[in-house]
Amino acid sequence: MDGKVDWSELPIELWPKIGKSLENHMDVVRFRSVCESCRSSIPPSLPNSPSFPMEIPHPVNQSINTFLNQATVYVIEPSDGTSKLEPLAPSSKGWLIKVEESRNHPLTLLSPISDRKIMYPDGTSSPMLWNLLGYRVIELCKSYGIHTTGPLSSIVSKVVFFPNSPWIGAEDSVACCIFLEGKLGIMKHGDEKWTLVDDKNFYYDDVIVFKGQFYVTDKWGTISWVDTSSLKLVQYSPPLCGFGNKKHLVESCGSLYVIDRFCENDPPRRRHYHGPADRDAAVEHFKVHKLDEEWGMWVDVKNLGDRAFVLGNSCSFSVKANDLTGYQGNCIYFTDIFDVRVYNLDDRSIVAINFDPCIDKSTMCSQQSWVRVGV
Repeated sequence: MDGKVDWSELPIELWPKIGKSLENHMDVVRFRSVCESCRSSIPPSLPNSPSFPMEIPHPVNQSINTFLNQATVYVIEPSDGTSKLEPLAPSSKGWLIKVEESRNHPLTLLSPISDRKIMYPDGTSSPMLWNLLGYRVIELCKSYGIHTTGPLSSIVSKVVFFPNSPWIGAEDSVACCIFLEGKLGIMKHGDEKWTLVDDKNFYYDDVIVFKGQFYVTDKWGTISWVDTSSLKLVQYSPPLCGFGNKKHLVESCGSLYVIDRFCENDPPRRRHYHGPADRDAAVEHFKVHKLDEEWGMWVDVKNLGDRAFVLGNSCSFSVKANDLTGYQGNCIYFTDIFDVRVYNLDDRSIVAINFDPCIDKSTMCSQQSWVRVGV
């Protein structure tokens, strides 16, 4: 007896427990599509789970209508070849796409690196649907952006949101942001305004969700996590004391990394906190550091192996390069001025790439795959 059990013979009471252990909407959709028993065992989500765009208070002027938009980065993998659909990938490797839901457009396809809109074959960015029946879709990460109907829409440089689960109500959600000048703000569900955290320190560079909590880094590379109940910061690491112009936080394979960005003709201590001078400064090189949690010390990282880090405008993440079209291991992908560039840790070279290494536009011409859904 080999100990194997047909999944269809599992006790019916196990189906809801299995389904509600899934933490993202794509996995829930995939689970519910397996069979009628799976579909009937769990709903698509709780009625009060977070939905986007979400109306939130403006960071400065509460009279301005403000919304939190959500975008999702997906890995699209070719099927096993059984689909009759025309293949969209030139090889067996997958690729990245980023899809944003907003008030004006139900679906907008974005570059996962630059957040620029990707134009469709007809030269527009109109909302369209992509038939994914012949492909495997894996949710990689989510990003968020604050959009307003009035001025000051760029007052926030980075915003994250947690938890965002089909099984957790919106009333338990919290948003954390970094303002342009480097201040750290918190907004809980139902708050009428944002609250500053550690308002004496205006030098925060990045914030992410790591191990179910908000983690931030200041300009010295000191990482802290946010106690959302007391709105206090708890120091998590010693200062890195890196002298770069901006620190980026990236989670990769369960570990936390800080990527220090060094810019040309911009002294490290002259801070431009996410304003035009900071964004447009040409990058000279990067340094990568990993936190050794057991010893509480920073370790310099010289080689990322098969991993590639993506420092996007709204989120940063790690990918396995060999599994994706257009990506190379031991590299950092980022935006520099108006270009997408790649930094190679092997030889410290920086080259511009004339396309965002996500979906190949030439594959978007398949009439079987694209259908207009509205304007």
